[in-house]
Amino acid sequence: MTEEAEHSPIRLRACSLEDLSLISALLQDAIVPIGDIAFLKDEKSFVLVASRYCWEYDNEGSGLRVLSGLRFDSVTRAVSREIDRRDRNQFLELLSINYSDGFVAIHFSRGGAIRLEVERLTVAVQDLADPHPTTFQPRHTTE
Repeated sequence: MTEEAEHSPIRLRACSLEDLSLISALLQDAIVPIGDIAFLKDEKSFVLVASRYCWEYDNEGSGLRVLSGLRFDSVTRAVSREIDRRDRNQFLELLSINYSDGFVAIHFSRGGAIRLEVERLTVAVQDLADPHPTTFQPRHTTE
């Protein structure tokens, strides 16, 4: 993103597998603090705040990240695996989000995962701030 260009905050909703795959790709390599993850049982919602890499500007070599909120509605249960929820200072790196037969799976690097039981697929993502420069750029190798 050039200095003259303005950031258009992303705001997306998904109710289908196709839509969810777009959100999953958008959030790939997002950094998620454990302290910014919550299952709001009374609201039947699961929320998290992530520092997502701005893939939409990557071809410009910008190295930008932006805080984004992710919300799943109609959630009846949330279970985590290989994530120490007591370590509130821990950071997770989001790999993918999948949906199948009433379950959403959020996969993180190093084997961590969160599984949501949902009545239906309803998810929204929204940028919460302006992008900022980062030194934490994703590095992918193909072997």
